[in-house]
Amino acid sequence: MLWLELFGFLIVILVAAEVFVNALEHLGEKLKISEGVTGSLFAAVGTALPETMVPLLAIFAGTTDAAVNQEIGVGAILGAPLMLSTLSLSLLSFAVLKKRGVQGHYNPERTGLTRDMNFFLVAFGLACTAMFIPHDNTTMRAVFSFGMVFIYFIYVLMTIRASANLVNDGHATEAEGAMFLNKVGIPTNMATIILQLVLGLGLLVAGAEGFIHGIQQAAPILGISALLLSLMIVPIATELPEKVNSILWIRRHKDTLAFGNITGAMVFQGTLLPAIGISLTPWTPQPAVFMGIVVTLIAAAWLRLMLARGQLRVWHLWVNGALYVAYLAAMLL
Repeated sequence: MLWLELFGFLIVILVAAEVFVNALEHLGEKLKISEGVTGSLFAAVGTALPETMVPLLAIFAGTTDAAVNQEIGVGAILGAPLMLSTLSLSLLSFAVLKKRGVQGHYNPERTGLTRDMNFFLVAFGLACTAMFIPHDNTTMRAVFSFGMVFIYFIYVLMTIRASANLVNDGHATEAEGAMFLNKVGIPTNMATIILQLVLGLGLLVAGAEGFIHGIQQAAPILGISALLLSLMIVPIATELPEKVNSILWIRRHKDTLAFGNITGAMVFQGTLLPAIGISLTPWTPQPAVFMGIVVTLIAAAWLRLMLARGQLRVWHLWVNGALYVAYLAAMLL
């Protein structure tokens, strides 16, 4: 029954992703904004809700064991960027492998993607540095936490400011097909777009939360610790909305939306959530945690390097997937 429950919630997530993506495209088209804003801000923040809830619930309303709560919180905070920068990105390569081939190219709008990676690398590097600040140095930790929030604020301003020029250059968000509610006789306007968006987002959150609950039940069967569960298993479920949305977009040749959905979520989860972790948990460089941060930074730096070279090929993202497999093997051994 447990595996049947997991499969059922997976179906909910897949259906919800279609509903959400469809509404989001119509919202972006209605607002006349760029694909960068739609993917990196709207889609990224919206679908980041499930994995954002996990560490917050663990820290503020977890079990009676504070140490376990902190382990789950830290693991969930760092596990999400790890999953996005490695496994999630590599799945894009397999989604287009048949049509584009191993040497095929991705064609995202490069300035926005480069901005996402630059902000993420700086912010996550600071999060790594903060692990070496003594826990009793509350002033310095508060400075780091505020700095992480400020970085995301600047990122949002720069992304929105770049939107108008990108629209003029042909990177406006365009909806593919009619809105789903329109197919059942409901007219397409801002109110119905928001309605379908909320419906899709609600189903995404419900499906992901149900999937998380099922995985937590499976943890004792698998015989793994709370830290490894939150670092490696829970993010597979919580990142499903981003994975599915991006695969849908990449298969429709909407590369900017596909990459922006993942890298925008990386910036969101690499700034605001570590700010909470730095303030409210010991945030120490435990081996599994520190290795996860290093792997995440290597994966992000690899993508940034390939962008700088001017050609992003399908096989390049296999390196990101290989990094996740290597980390998984190291932790299990």
